[in-house]
Amino acid sequence: MASSRLRVDWPSCEGRGLCHELLPELISLDRWGFPVIAGEVPEELLPAARRTVAGCPRLALRLV
Repeated sequence: MASSRLRVDWPSCEGRGLCHELLPELISLDRWGFPVIAGEVPEELLPAARRTVAGCPRLALRLV
């Protein structure tokens, strides 16, 4: 399977931090509360990454 990455749509992101709460293994927050994505999504975290994308209140995350 090809590797997947999370991408942030910066104009849409409001830095609410929900993505970090849903997927702390891959997403940390900068000092302003915006997501910092840590590399590729391991296969075992793909279901959690999909839930995180779906759970973003601003629809600012994509899995590519």
